[in-house]
Order: sequence, then C-alpha cells, then structure tokens
Amino acid sequence: MVQIASASPVLLVADVFETAEYYRDVLGFRFDQIYGEPPSFVIVQRDGARLMFRQPREGAPQAANASVTPNFPSDVFLSVDDVEALAGELRGRRAEILSGPTYRPIWNGKELEVRDCNGRVLTFGEAMEDQA
Repeated sequence: MVQIASASPVLLVADVFETAEYYRDVLGFRFDQIYGEPPSFVIVQRDGARLMFRQPREGAPQAANASVTPNFPSDVFLSVDDVEALAGELRGRRAEILSGPTYRPIWNGKELEVRDCNGRVLTFGEAMEDQA
C-alpha cells in the first residue's frame, strides 16, 4: 500500500521576503532562494519539516485560524522530539510563544504554540512515551 511520507503545506502571506527571513532568523529554518517573477514563493525547511509560502499577486492572504477559531488557533502542527529544548531555543531567538510547553492528555503529548510574523500559529508537539 502507498504511504505518505510527509506534508508540505502552502500558506499565503502578504510578504514572502519578510516571512522567509523571520522563519530563518527566529524559528531556525533555512531557505535557498525565493522563486518567481516577480519573486513570490519560498520553501523553508528545518530538518524534515518543509513549509511553503506564496505571496498572492492580487488580494490578501487567507485569515489565520486564530481569527476564526480562537479556542483552536493552530495553523500548522509540527512534530518534534524535544519540545522543551525547542522552547528554550525559540525563547532565546525572541519568538512570540503563546503557550507551553503544555501537557495535552488527549493525545499524551506536550505542545508549544508560537505565533509567526503573519499571525499564524505553529504548534510544535512531542509525543510522550506511554507509562507502563
């Protein structure tokens, strides 16, 4: 059976340059170049996670989930192996941490919620080992 190995969401943003630099400088991602003519698309990557950002030629990007569902603000969920260490790293880079790390018994994991430069919320989650 075919297995899906990963997902790379495409998110619309008002300024692809600002977004790429923010993800590099604050969240620790990297990017090689900004594509298009005029430049309007970038892929940022950190380890196995890839996010794509496109700047629309006309109109505004879609609203962040927090503006529609404030009680469930996450736009992107990223699995990590050490959410506590990531929280320390992102605090040092002055990321806007909204909450966490917080234990979530519903899935036996810890979550860290961070708002990016576009108002989108990234949730970084670490699955906890089952207690035997």
